[in-house]
Amino acid sequence: MENTSQNLTLAEGVPPRQIRAEAAFVGEDLVVMVSGGEKPHVGAVAIGIPRSSLANPETVSATASVFAMVGHKEDDLARIMARELAAALKRNVVVTVGIHIDQISPEGIESIEESCRSILKRLIKQLS
Repeated sequence: MENTSQNLTLAEGVPPRQIRAEAAFVGEDLVVMVSGGEKPHVGAVAIGIPRSSLANPETVSATASVFAMVGHKEDDLARIMARELAAALKRNVVVTVGIHIDQISPEGIESIEESCRSILKRLIKQLS
C-alpha cells in the first residue's frame, strides 16, 4: 500500500483475481480507478455527488450517475463505490471500474465483488 498526501493505492486478492484501486485527489474532488484481472480496462464510469439525505436531511447521502461501455457489467460496482465514497467523504467522486477474467465462474465473480467491497471500506477508512 502506498499513501501520499495526494494518492493512495490498494490491492486485494491474488492474481488473476487481484483487484487494484488507485485514488487521487484533484483539488477537493476524488478520482478512483479500480482494475484487475487479465485485461484491466475502463468498463464503467460513475460520478458520485454528496447531498443531504432525503430521509433525514441532517445526514449526508449521495447520488450517482453511471455510464457503462457496451457489453460491460461493471456498472453496479462503479455506482456503489461512487455513491458510498461521495457520502462518506462528503466530496465529488469519479470511479472507473474495469475488471476482466476469461471464463470466470460465479464463485469467481463473488470473490471479485468481495475484494471490491473490502477495497471500498479501506478507501473510506484511509481517506476520511
